[in-house]
Amino acid sequence: MEKELPGVLISEIGGTFGVLESHVEFFKKHFNLITMKEFQKSKELHEKIKSVFVFECLPVIDQALLESLPNLKVIGNSGVGVNHLNLKLISSFGVKVTNTPHSVSDSTADIGMALMLASARRLVEGCYLAKSPDTTQFAVNWLGVEVSRATLGIIGMGNIGYKVAKRAKAFDMKILYHNRNRRKEEEEQEVGAVYCKNIDDLLRQSDFVMLVVNLTSETHSLIGKRELELMKPTATLINICRGAVVDQEALVEALQNKVIKAAALDVTYPEPLPRDHLLLQMKNVIITPHIGTATDQALRMMTEEAVENILAVLNDLPIPSEVISK
Repeated sequence: MEKELPGVLISEIGGTFGVLESHVEFFKKHFNLITMKEFQKSKELHEKIKSVFVFECLPVIDQALLESLPNLKVIGNSGVGVNHLNLKLISSFGVKVTNTPHSVSDSTADIGMALMLASARRLVEGCYLAKSPDTTQFAVNWLGVEVSRATLGIIGMGNIGYKVAKRAKAFDMKILYHNRNRRKEEEEQEVGAVYCKNIDDLLRQSDFVMLVVNLTSETHSLIGKRELELMKPTATLINICRGAVVDQEALVEALQNKVIKAAALDVTYPEPLPRDHLLLQMKNVIITPHIGTATDQALRMMTEEAVENILAVLNDLPIPSEVISK
């Protein structure tokens, strides 16, 4: 008899937040796919589920769900950030957590560079100007700033931050970085990056500050009023990690009072922002809808990496990307 495939719980197939329909066949090669709707209708399925695939923070992993899955071994998260998962709670059930740090690096680094370039050259404003029915001529004094040879400060030099540095090197940028752990000397030399042990030094010197950290209790509101006031009045803040890393009230105040020049944000808190939020009304702010990994290639690689992690746990093999509860 053919061996029954292990059950994996997913939120749904298709829809706004469900597993992409184009990925379903790949999943079915390795798992018996069980949606939340099917799971809630049949208690017989509970014992068959050995893993949960979390995509777009769904399904929600709470105590009730964990208690209903007696044979659960692993939760495979699609994406790097796991701040939506209670790691200590999950660990208390003897369940492992994995994420997908390797498949998101290029796409997220790309969006960081895109936001920096778009903000520096005022692309969104320029698009509106060029398309406006009221435009009769292009003013010669409508100016942006150059990214080439400017100073980029990267806060968080993990996989994504390092990929940003590689791209910035091609623009002849001076690269500063702050990280919990200093990179190897040869890695610094490869991209021409200078380590700033003190984050304040990076903030004071940078023309562009890019945030690429995980959201933790230590990084929550990492950039607040004090940090913004250390930045140059000509500087731009770029956030491609998590919205809560920035104190948004302080950011609004800093932009209104010209403490810094501009902000370019792929992430906010909450998402989306309330439609009357002041950040949405500012011409010197670009906001994109958390699309750092929103490419066909990245989502496919994230799914493949998550599946590789899940299968490693189920087969008692070395786990490529396990998240350890601290």
